[in-house]
Amino acid sequence: MKQLFGFLLVLFLSTGSIYAQDVVSINSGDTAWMLIATALVMLMTPAGLALFYGGLTQNKHVLNTIGMSYMAFCTGTIVWVIAGYSLAFGEGNAWIGDFSHFLLADIGVNDVSGSIPSLLFVVFQGTFAAIAVAIVSGSVIERVRFSTWGVFSVIWVLAVYAPIAHWVWGGGFLSNSGEMDFAGGTVIHINAGVAGLVLSYLVGKRKGHSLEEVRKPSSIKFMVLGSALLWFGWFGFNGGSQLAADGVAANAILVTNIAATAGALIWLTIEWFIVKKPTLIGMASGAISGLVGITPASGFVDTSGALAIGIISGIVGYWGVVHLKSMVNHDDTLDAFGIHGLVGIAGALLTGVFANPAVNGGAGLLFGNPGQVLVQAKAVIITIVFSAVATAIVWKLSELITRGGRINEELELEGMDIGYHGEHHMVVEENKILN
Repeated sequence: MKQLFGFLLVLFLSTGSIYAQDVVSINSGDTAWMLIATALVMLMTPAGLALFYGGLTQNKHVLNTIGMSYMAFCTGTIVWVIAGYSLAFGEGNAWIGDFSHFLLADIGVNDVSGSIPSLLFVVFQGTFAAIAVAIVSGSVIERVRFSTWGVFSVIWVLAVYAPIAHWVWGGGFLSNSGEMDFAGGTVIHINAGVAGLVLSYLVGKRKGHSLEEVRKPSSIKFMVLGSALLWFGWFGFNGGSQLAADGVAANAILVTNIAATAGALIWLTIEWFIVKKPTLIGMASGAISGLVGITPASGFVDTSGALAIGIISGIVGYWGVVHLKSMVNHDDTLDAFGIHGLVGIAGALLTGVFANPAVNGGAGLLFGNPGQVLVQAKAVIITIVFSAVATAIVWKLSELITRGGRINEELELEGMDIGYHGEHHMVVEENKILN
């Protein structure tokens, strides 16, 4: 009897120990922070980016522009949970994941990734996929069929975004190459910026591209508000990429804020000295440039590194939008390449310069590891080439499916809001005037 009692006691204690291990494997603090971070990143696309892009476009295309970001978030999210997550984070091989997580069928509510629920990791990463494809829309608004854009956004997440995410974060061939991309410099910004540039050439210029009226923003107020919402959401974007509520996440938020403010002020200063007119559009664009530049570096650099990256990002963004765009004469409507692609490239390379081992273990050029710049450059080049080629193929396929990707000239001149959607954001005000 004593032996039986002893056996039952040991069994009870061991079971309790196993149960305790299961409970502590999910850290409530980390989970709470990641729930908040996910909500912050979600806010960036259907609110922040939609208002930022919508404020910059012409009056007659505002709702269509907002709708492209809104739909991109919807399609990106659905595609992500069906197959995108599995292709990005499934075991697969060095190039692509598999379908082991198709429709998340094998991920339960009690499964854990690190110290947070696996389902929380899924939805957090899904917000990244959605904003990546939404960024692309900025290059081709005011002239693309809504149906073609919807098809493109579905295929692009699967065929372009998911593979690059797998290479860098999901165990692919860049995962162990030593590249530093904390929150998506290559995966999101370079990828989306290059994709936007390719589409701008494939779709062609807007009618009257060189005319002043097509450059008049519909609402600077909305644009600035959108940039502020993006800035707010970026704390979850970068801080959440640590997947824990710890010092590295706190540092990521700190350096994110520093780089954004530095980018805003340097762009404003450049305008002040060159054109003698410091604009709110310029200041907001500078802030977004700083945020893009710091994204890959946010988990690896200190305050001084963030300040340098913010300043350089503001300069690069200004040059890309004002000078490079004029030099190559392409119609990247809202400068997805100039701000996201070009600044994303700069940020990825600068991560290899300013990474401080005291922050998160990785060392850059200034801390005795010049080879890190070459590692960063390799990932940048691979991302550019793949994104450009794959995006071109996806667009051609989307055009084939929808029988054409560009709207006709009459609709473009009339405006997508009334001519395509049957809506107008000024209808209330116009009715008041008529009455």
